[in-house]
Amino acid sequence: MKKTIRILICDDQQVVCEGFKAILSTVKDLEVVGAAYNGEQALEWIEKVHPDLVLMDLKMPVMNGIQATLRITQQYPDIRVLVLTTYDDDEWVFDAIRACAHGYLLKNTPREELVKAIYETMSGKTPVDPSVAGKLFSQIQGKSIYQESALVENLNPRERDVLRLIGKGKTNSEIARTLHLSEGTVKNLVSRILTKLQVDDRTQAALLAVKSGMTSEGN
Repeated sequence: MKKTIRILICDDQQVVCEGFKAILSTVKDLEVVGAAYNGEQALEWIEKVHPDLVLMDLKMPVMNGIQATLRITQQYPDIRVLVLTTYDDDEWVFDAIRACAHGYLLKNTPREELVKAIYETMSGKTPVDPSVAGKLFSQIQGKSIYQESALVENLNPRERDVLRLIGKGKTNSEIARTLHLSEGTVKNLVSRILTKLQVDDRTQAALLAVKSGMTSEGN
């Protein structure tokens, strides 16, 4: 007997959540177990219902889909995350993949393709919308893993401590308490880290921390 796939929908627009729930409810072995309107709510839902798969939007308030995907793939490795968004901009695509999303689709994906992608994601495949596949290949071909590693290695020990905690999703105040520093000092360190890593924001810095294995170091 085929196992029912339990799905959590995460999108900041209620009408979108309801629409996808209506679509998926017509498939007998798919069950929508909840709807979250930002990444923080998604994490709360996961603790309660532990779904098999999360349909994840990207641009949301409070905690965006990149940050939420990173947290989910770190804390719940058995849960699959399938990005479903309107954004095919390069940085959104690359950041989602760096956060270990298991697939990337656009919201205009036909119903049949969406259902197929859900099954593929649960079977270990990585469905990617054709319009963004080319961007991923270009990124893979042009991005040097060694270059990223060198940037991380260029950080001093204190900066590495801060980056490790950024990778674990800690806020500046939490980092300050953990490292016994002032928030002002942490803010300055974060700014310096972003410059050294050649990234625009702490989400991208967190992704580098995870990719380099720093989040498994220490507490």
